[in-house]
Amino acid sequence: MKDMDPLDPASPARRRLLLVEDDADLSSMLTELLTEEGYAVTTVRDGQAGLHRGLVEQWDVLVVDRGLPVIEGVDLVSRLRSKGMAAPVLLLTARGTVADRVEGLDAGAQDYLVKPFDVDELLARLRALLRPLGAGATELAVTDGRRLVVGEQRVVGGEDEVLLSRQEALLLETLARRPSRVFTRNELLDTVFGRADTLGAVDTYVHYLRRKLGRGVVETVHGVGYRLGQS
Repeated sequence: MKDMDPLDPASPARRRLLLVEDDADLSSMLTELLTEEGYAVTTVRDGQAGLHRGLVEQWDVLVVDRGLPVIEGVDLVSRLRSKGMAAPVLLLTARGTVADRVEGLDAGAQDYLVKPFDVDELLARLRALLRPLGAGATELAVTDGRRLVVGEQRVVGGEDEVLLSRQEALLLETLARRPSRVFTRNELLDTVFGRADTLGAVDTYVHYLRRKLGRGVVETVHGVGYRLGQS
């Protein structure tokens, strides 16, 4: 087992993790891996069991397969959220289109990992989900009179409050802290995703932000990259 600092808010030590995965081999491998990393892992094999355990116990993080029997993974996450379950969720899936990712994130998942995946990437994404957003200004201005509430993953100031996923919030925060700067896609990949993903992830999350906040929230500077919308 790796050395872990119990004072680190992203440390897996004593973190309770619910794994909902019906593939016996993958479930066994992940349970062993995550236990070795210091997580207290509970494993169930179908969506109904995941719904029950997710609601009757307290969890720090959930890893949920999309293609589950009884209750499909996206439906499971949606039901958990509707009942007030607040723990972050990482969805595992064999489908990785933008539409699939949007559906999963809209259901209430914070992150999405496409199979087959590297275990180091899985562990990095779990650490990211458990790590609070960095300290800084309480609110950062974005376009159209809206403000990002740093650390709370929400945008206020419009007609309705808009909730963001963790990586959506990190991307918007990065742009909003230096609103006049144009960031290359490589810079955003390093800053927001830690090189745990491909350049396509930057474009995908720009799409998510525009879908939630309007196309003007992020401006494309052709041949260079992205910056905060200038409207």
